[in-house]
Amino acid sequence: MIGLLDRPTRGKVIIDGVDTSELNDNQLSAFRNSKLGFIFQFSNLLTDLTVLENVTLPRKIQGTIQNSSDEARTLLRTVGLEKQVHKFGNQISGGQAQRVAITRALIAKPAVVLADEPTGNLDSVSAETTVQLLKSLNRKLYQTFIIVTHDRHQFGEVDKVVTIKDGRILKEEMEANLT
Repeated sequence: MIGLLDRPTRGKVIIDGVDTSELNDNQLSAFRNSKLGFIFQFSNLLTDLTVLENVTLPRKIQGTIQNSSDEARTLLRTVGLEKQVHKFGNQISGGQAQRVAITRALIAKPAVVLADEPTGNLDSVSAETTVQLLKSLNRKLYQTFIIVTHDRHQFGEVDKVVTIKDGRILKEEMEANLT
């Protein structure tokens, strides 16, 4: 629901103060593109595009391409990929591809980044690097991340944990209660 890919049968999804139930399909697509960033289990890079082109793609779709290359290079430097900008998606490692996907999710400065099993397709070292990167970006960019994972302990201390089973919230815990 938060990804605005489905509409709720009841209730509302309010993101950044906007009641998304009042948006038509075109408005919903534009809103999703500007307010949400997506990170998937698989990086989903376009292999015929360079790392830089993959990162700037959301801005191109938005029609806000001006300065996007400079901003992308800055973000790529933040995630340690400044030397990979001209490589194609199939010329980098899985961990690097996931960092490109994270950068792509952040380039449009979304209100929320949704990450679906962002470490599920990575080896343990790359997974730990990705977890630490997400936490670092959260602090540095004041960015909200909602992460879906089956391996809760991999993420250590976080602000809030919501446990869901069969579409229902089982429990919510704030950081102070997590140990």
